[in-house]
Amino acid sequence: MSTADIDEHRRTSMSTGASMNWERRLYLTAHPLAYPLLRGIARRGPAVRVPGVGVVVNDAAVARGVLMDGETFRKDGPGSPGELWTPVLGPSVLLNMEGDAHHALRRRLAELFTPSYAAGLCARVLSAPLERLADRLARGAAVDLVDASRVMAGAVIGEVIGLDARDETAFRDLFEQGERIVSMISLRTRRLSPSQVARARAVLDPLGDIAAASYAAGDESTVMGRMRALGLSPDEARGAAGAFFLTGTETVATLLPRLVALLTDSGQLGRVAADPGGLLDRAIEEAMRATTPTPVMLRSVHRPAAVAGVAVRPGDRVLIATHNCCRAYGPFDLDRLHPPELRRLWFGAGPHFCIGYPLAMAEIRLVARTLLAAAPLRITRRAAARDVLIPTYRHLAVRSERSAP
Repeated sequence: MSTADIDEHRRTSMSTGASMNWERRLYLTAHPLAYPLLRGIARRGPAVRVPGVGVVVNDAAVARGVLMDGETFRKDGPGSPGELWTPVLGPSVLLNMEGDAHHALRRRLAELFTPSYAAGLCARVLSAPLERLADRLARGAAVDLVDASRVMAGAVIGEVIGLDARDETAFRDLFEQGERIVSMISLRTRRLSPSQVARARAVLDPLGDIAAASYAAGDESTVMGRMRALGLSPDEARGAAGAFFLTGTETVATLLPRLVALLTDSGQLGRVAADPGGLLDRAIEEAMRATTPTPVMLRSVHRPAAVAGVAVRPGDRVLIATHNCCRAYGPFDLDRLHPPELRRLWFGAGPHFCIGYPLAMAEIRLVARTLLAAAPLRITRRAAARDVLIPTYRHLAVRSERSAP
């Protein structure tokens, strides 16, 4: 290895270390006790029974096998997402359904989120916010990507549920309300308490009323109007709106600042900016692997089975430690190839693969392209967020070095 190669390897190692040190800090700030426990469990093997938590899965191939077996490992039953969210959202939302009813509802909803429709929706909704973002960067202003991402995630989900709002404050409030709901969940949470259900309903019921009004209007240019045209019942449409609100804001809003931080810290931002058509999707997928926007997934056991040699029986809870599964492949690396068992595991697999994946990717691509167009970017300040379910930055400010004084 030449001296130049050694120096390049040293610089790459140092930058990769910086990016992953910040990622670790985000997790430890959000979950100072649970995160070390989760990482410690990863060293115990592909699956391990943890008292008070359930059978924890740490291996991507094992996790995919669980997710693909919807008859044995289900989203309804004890310890499942259904037990958590049915008291809040009702019985007819994708995240708490199985079998024929789930398949029928998913088939109808899938028509709403084709890649082309998602791309068009995001382009329309984000046109003005992205223009403002590009203008601020071009003027050399520092931009807080956390705030900008929350506003844009809120705008897209607001459009989905029929919220008629134009000011950024409304979208910030929308995001913060969802964040407060999901932050009530921990590794040990099996069901929400009556007071937690009441707090969640206080946020979701008014949004459900907005969605119901949009549904009743029947305008097929809106998402809720299209739900009506596709044959969803009022309760199904209302429940779907609540589920999209809970799951569709934090994934995008937390990923975007972390994506930019990973690319900047690893010295890869310029490389992606020079070839976004060839590298952007790869960078997004690798950032999602490294950050794992869905750190854990839950399933309830419905018939006797074994998970990587660990016997399970009906009523057991399986906790897929998606973060452990993904981090087993190493730190952020733009050139890393994802093996089949890992592919998009953070969005699930099998019958419950995230139906909103095209919408999330469309939004992330649009915002990322705007940011890359202003490259090179410099991070001017950042801090980790506390009291959140999905680790994220409290703020992350960037400035375009093209125009910076």
